[in-house]
Amino acid sequence: MGRCLALGERAAAMGKYVNEPIAGLATELSAGLIRLRRGYIDAAESLIQIIDPKQEYPYDFIVYRLTGYRPVRFNEQTEPMIGASVKADLQQLILGVCDSFTLPIEAYAQQVYDLDTLARKLSVTTKTIQRWRKQGLVARRLVFPSGRHRLCFLQSSVDWFVQTCSSRVLRAARFHKITAAERSDMLRRARRIVSFTNCSLNELSRHLAARTGRSVEAIRYTIRRFDTEHPDQAIFPHMGSPLDQPDQDEIYREFIHGVSVGQLARRYRRTRGSIYRVINHSRAQQLLRRPIYYIYSPQFDLPNAEQTILGSESEGTSANAGPPKSIKTLVRKDGGELPAYLRSLYDVPLLGPPTEKLLFRKYNFLKYQADKLRRQIDLNNVRSGDIRRIEDLLVLANVIKNRIIRSNLRLVVSIAKKHLGGPQNLFELISDGNVSLMRAVEKFDYSMGNRFSTYASWAIIHNYARSVPRERHHLDRFSTTQADVLDVAASLAVYDPEQEMYIPELRESIDVILARLSPLERSVLIDHYGLDGHGESKTLDQMGRNMGVSKERVRQIEIKAIKKLRKILNPQRADLMS
Repeated sequence: MGRCLALGERAAAMGKYVNEPIAGLATELSAGLIRLRRGYIDAAESLIQIIDPKQEYPYDFIVYRLTGYRPVRFNEQTEPMIGASVKADLQQLILGVCDSFTLPIEAYAQQVYDLDTLARKLSVTTKTIQRWRKQGLVARRLVFPSGRHRLCFLQSSVDWFVQTCSSRVLRAARFHKITAAERSDMLRRARRIVSFTNCSLNELSRHLAARTGRSVEAIRYTIRRFDTEHPDQAIFPHMGSPLDQPDQDEIYREFIHGVSVGQLARRYRRTRGSIYRVINHSRAQQLLRRPIYYIYSPQFDLPNAEQTILGSESEGTSANAGPPKSIKTLVRKDGGELPAYLRSLYDVPLLGPPTEKLLFRKYNFLKYQADKLRRQIDLNNVRSGDIRRIEDLLVLANVIKNRIIRSNLRLVVSIAKKHLGGPQNLFELISDGNVSLMRAVEKFDYSMGNRFSTYASWAIIHNYARSVPRERHHLDRFSTTQADVLDVAASLAVYDPEQEMYIPELRESIDVILARLSPLERSVLIDHYGLDGHGESKTLDQMGRNMGVSKERVRQIEIKAIKKLRKILNPQRADLMS
């Protein structure tokens, strides 16, 4: 709920709409019949008062509550909207419709307050009133006798808010300005606490709030203002100075490897908010540096492209999921049982042509969307929601890529088997071929009408001709039609098997997934599986001793973390797999 409220409050503060459908609705209502516009305003306020910030609401419900009619051109694919963001958007809608015509204060047969008058009536500051607006107090922009449009509040709106948020209003009314003596005592106590502890500003503010009865915000503001005005006597001398790039990189690295934001705030003597900003800034920088390759299609820019491409459900699969005869023959000659890795390949069904085309289209469209959003990143104003959306798109693209790769691993085995006889054994050849297969997925143009197996076979054999010189003649023996050769050659115009860009991409993908876990869960997985970049793994017993818990407790944490990862990467949840 906190995240939902923050979304709505941030939108209200910026004067922007969160949901595009409501922004469009506001434009339509502002251009409608003038005699109906006041009714839209009053209906919007009534809707604000009943909306639950945690629930989701469909667009047609919003339209019906404001106008009494169902939208004629309603698109059922429109996603439901979070209640907190709807409330913020309705606040904006009310002001927008008010500005579209002349609505005098005499139109309402009740008391009307402007901002200053209401602040005096409730014994609070105007800043508090503005904060209450973000929390549900509805404001209108009405025309006063002087002819000016002014922000004001109806008595009924004020009564509803006071009744709904009575404790908040009473607490604000009891607030009085901090005296010079109180400020001096507060700063003295703050300096003494900081000299003995390595606490952050937030922790210090909470501690003093519990002792003085003041709000955390008031104490935090007082300390920050003092540090700004007296930098030579600052309680947190480093608070105002920006972190240098090495410190920012270290903060992000430690966060990824399990250190909590609270610990980082104490270590670097910063607020939690500033640490989150550093982390989001580092995430944005990584996304901007990371190459995102995709095969563009004009379909990606068509209206409703997302619903058409990602909402597709019709996929066909090939019935031929058994092991090729050549592999069985190889196993019988060796006289041994088929290795577990090779046996597992034949549990994955092959992809039929419709499925293959559909998956490649989804894969490239997801990366196209991620790249499009990435171009809009402003490093001076990084928004965590935008970063997460881009990361989610890339993670979903990797889910599809992995499915394509798994379904074509048999192809690598069949080609690798034909190149036996040199210094490399079968599994070394398979490993080399798998790398070529991964690269081929990146470069394959599904719109040319060829099967991926044709393109991937060429890429794998081409790579073997480089890595196994004596097998170079296999390139000439690769059987295909002239048309296929031309198509494959055209696709390979951008194919560079020597370009090593996949390890950093894999590293970043792992980091993105691990960032969804708690610090403790991240630490356990990184230590146990050697994900710190050094490849050194620890046993459950070793981790337990380091953490001061039992080996079984570490196992439980690991199981919980793995379940979370499976949920994040569940293709059915992502609606991208059949």
